[in-house]
Amino acid sequence: MLGVKGRMTQIFDDKGTVSAVTIITATPMKVTQVKTTEKDGYQAIQVGAGTRKEKNLSAQVKGHLKDIGAVRFIREVRTEESAERGATIDVSTFTEGDVVAVSAISKGKGFQGVVKRHGFKGGPRSHGQKNKERAPGSIGGGGRAGGRVVKGMRMAGRMGGDRITVKNLKVLKIDAATNTLMISGAVPGRPGTLVEIRG
Repeated sequence: MLGVKGRMTQIFDDKGTVSAVTIITATPMKVTQVKTTEKDGYQAIQVGAGTRKEKNLSAQVKGHLKDIGAVRFIREVRTEESAERGATIDVSTFTEGDVVAVSAISKGKGFQGVVKRHGFKGGPRSHGQKNKERAPGSIGGGGRAGGRVVKGMRMAGRMGGDRITVKNLKVLKIDAATNTLMISGAVPGRPGTLVEIRG
């Protein structure tokens, strides 16, 4: 299921136990294409979710979505189950208590140093230390690496903006009227991020 991440809140169960939840708006998806082993070499379904103005689609996409309508997101999912083009998939595919995995693109944090990016300890805060508290320290040298930086060396750089999957989250509440799911815990990304929910 494709959805859009909303805000976080908390809900109480029958025993009064509180749970932190993320609200995800999952509007009904439409099957835009069915791929088969005979024709495409593998089995999958392509789904479209969300809405957008038709004038903003390219001619190729407009032809591809003929008779289905303009959708905002298109994703392909490999599955053994067959489906019909134009079929609708909604939140009723989940039931309360289902354990799901949620994938999304995490928040981008820009260029960060090694302390924030990799959890380095930093230098000591005493003994004449002046401006090297958050420095990475030695990165090896001629002896170990032949005078070059070893591949995979943890250094400062761009952080975030990666595809993250969080497993073992529970669907705690489903509201079919508003197409919303309440999923336990935090999911990657900022509010408004496209998320993929897999059972």
